[in-house]
Amino acid sequence: MTDDPLPREYLTPLAALVDEVLAGVGYEMLAATDAINETVPGYGGLFDPTTTSAELRSALEELLAAEFTRPPITEPASDKFILYVDGSSRGNPGPAGAGAVIMDAAENELARLGRPVGSRTGNNTAEYVALQLGLSELLARYEPHSLEVRIDSMTVIRDVWGGEEPTEQGVEAYSEAVTAALAAIPEHRYTHLADSDPNPADALATVGADIAALGP
Repeated sequence: MTDDPLPREYLTPLAALVDEVLAGVGYEMLAATDAINETVPGYGGLFDPTTTSAELRSALEELLAAEFTRPPITEPASDKFILYVDGSSRGNPGPAGAGAVIMDAAENELARLGRPVGSRTGNNTAEYVALQLGLSELLARYEPHSLEVRIDSMTVIRDVWGGEEPTEQGVEAYSEAVTAALAAIPEHRYTHLADSDPNPADALATVGADIAALGP
């Protein structure tokens, strides 16, 4: 798993603390939310309306001061992988999140990843961050020989696989990181997902956007 937190857009201090917890568990969304919910006092949790900002901040700081237990890495069926990615932005720009699901070639889920991207971020940036998130964790955990990326963003597809210069302002760093990551994988291709196609990364991106909306 990646040892350093991935770069992010502007987040409120509270959302940034959640992102730090996510980074500590390799962006495994379920592990992070479970740990937060267990640390919040009483019956509240990360998204419980009864949880105050002060209670949540205290729980997050307690977690960050402790040793993280990262989820075990699931063994894949082979060195061939599938990566679902998705970004979500409310308001475009607005609170944005990124999600990624790593699968092996038999479509067994190996990791469900998510994170907030920014409090006022566009959808294209969120899509780039989702791809960077999935690729970073894939390469940190495994040695992929072949990868199929399943993605619905034609903008990212044109930029990454079509060789066009990014048109979205401010995504150059993400684009360069994605290009470098794909260069480390001998075989890679994309499958464009239609709006009607199921994408398991969508729900993770939505939760990431929920986190990005936290404040102050």
